[in-house]
Amino acid sequence: MPLTDTAIRNLKPSDKPQSVADERGLSIHIQPNGSKWWRFRYRFNDKAKMLSLGVYPDVGLKEARERREAARKMLADGIDPGETRKAQKASKSECAANSFEVIAREWLEGQKSVVTAGQHEKTLARLQNDVFPWLGAKPVSEISAPDVLAVIRRVDSRGARYTAHRCRGQISQVMRYAIATGRAERDPCPDLKGAIPSPVSGNFASITDPLEVGNMLRSFEAFRGTFVVKCALEIAPRVFVRPGELRKALWSDIDLEKAEWRYFVTKTKTEHLVPLASQVVATLRELHALTGHGRHVFPGRDPQKAMSEAAINAALRRMGYDTKTEITGHGFRAMARTILHEELHQKPEVIEHQLAHSVSDVLGTAYNRTKFLKERKAMMQLWADYLDKLKAGAEVIPLHGSAA
Repeated sequence: MPLTDTAIRNLKPSDKPQSVADERGLSIHIQPNGSKWWRFRYRFNDKAKMLSLGVYPDVGLKEARERREAARKMLADGIDPGETRKAQKASKSECAANSFEVIAREWLEGQKSVVTAGQHEKTLARLQNDVFPWLGAKPVSEISAPDVLAVIRRVDSRGARYTAHRCRGQISQVMRYAIATGRAERDPCPDLKGAIPSPVSGNFASITDPLEVGNMLRSFEAFRGTFVVKCALEIAPRVFVRPGELRKALWSDIDLEKAEWRYFVTKTKTEHLVPLASQVVATLRELHALTGHGRHVFPGRDPQKAMSEAAINAALRRMGYDTKTEITGHGFRAMARTILHEELHQKPEVIEHQLAHSVSDVLGTAYNRTKFLKERKAMMQLWADYLDKLKAGAEVIPLHGSAA
C-alpha cells in the first residue's frame, strides 16, 4: 500500500533499522536515532542496487517519488542512475578543486616567498572583496573574457579604476598559473585590453599614493631575483633618473666619498649631477664588492655589457605589478616629482633641475648641473629618509617648507 505523509510522520524508530515500502522500488528507512532516509531499489545488468534519494522531511514524499521516476527513466534509457550519481559527484569535486578561488589561493601561497606579508594580505583582501564573490566558485577552465569584464567593470563603477586594473592583472596571474599547472588552456585577460581606460593617461605608469609606495618598497625588500637587480630596484626610486641612465651607470662616474654621480645625459645633451643619499651610498658600497672590478655598476649576464633594459620592468612584473597601468622603471620619476612637490613641498624648480629637465628659468638660462646643488643635496636625503619611513609602514605626516 502506498505511503502517505501522515503515515510517514507517524513512523517511530525502534532498536533496529526499519524499512517501509512505498511503491515501484521506493521505500523509506527509519534509523534507531529517528532519521528517515529515502531509498530506491533497482536492478541493473542483473545486479540488485540501491540509490539514496534524500532525507525526510527535507525531501518530502512527492519529491522522493519524482526522484524515483527520474531514476526509472534513466534505467529505461540503459543508464545506471547510481553510477551516474557517482560520476556527477566526482565531476563536482574536480570542479571544486579547480575553482578560481582554490587555484588563486594556491598561487598566492606560492607568492609568499617573493612578496612581503603586507603585500600578500592586501592582494588576498582585494581578491576576497572584488573577485571571489563572482568568480571564486567557477571552474578556472570555464572563465571567459566577459566573466572577467563584469568583475572589473563592477569595481570601476565605484570609481576605483586603479583597483579595477589591479584586479585584472591579478586574475591574469592566476589564470597563467592555472595554465602552467595544466588546469586551464588560456588566459582571457589580454582580450580585455582597453576595455577600461587606463588610470594613467599619456604618461608612464606611476604610483603616487604614499601608502602604495610603502607597499611597493616592502615588496622590493622581499625580491628574490639577482642581487644586482635587487640593488637597482632599491636605488631607482631614490635617484629617479631615466631607466637607461641607471642601467648604464659606470663606476668611473660615481664618487662614493663625495656621494655624487656625474654623467652625460644623451637625451638633453647635458652633464648631470645626482647627489647620493646615504642610503644609496650604502647600497652602492655593498654592490661594489660584487661588480666594482668591472666597468658597469649594474652588469648583465655578460659582465662586459650593462643590465638588460627590460630587467627593472621584468622584476616589477614578477612582483605582481602591471607595468602598463601601475608602475614602470620610468614611473619612479613621476612618483618622485609628484610626492616631492605635494607631500614634501619642495620647490618645483629644484625638482625639475634634479630631473635634468631642460627648462629655462626667468633669466632664460637652461639646465645647469650645479644650480640649486645645496638644495638638491638636502632634498635627495630628505626624499630617501621619507621613503624609508614609508617602507617601515610609518604614518608619515607631510612636511612643510623646503629642504633648503
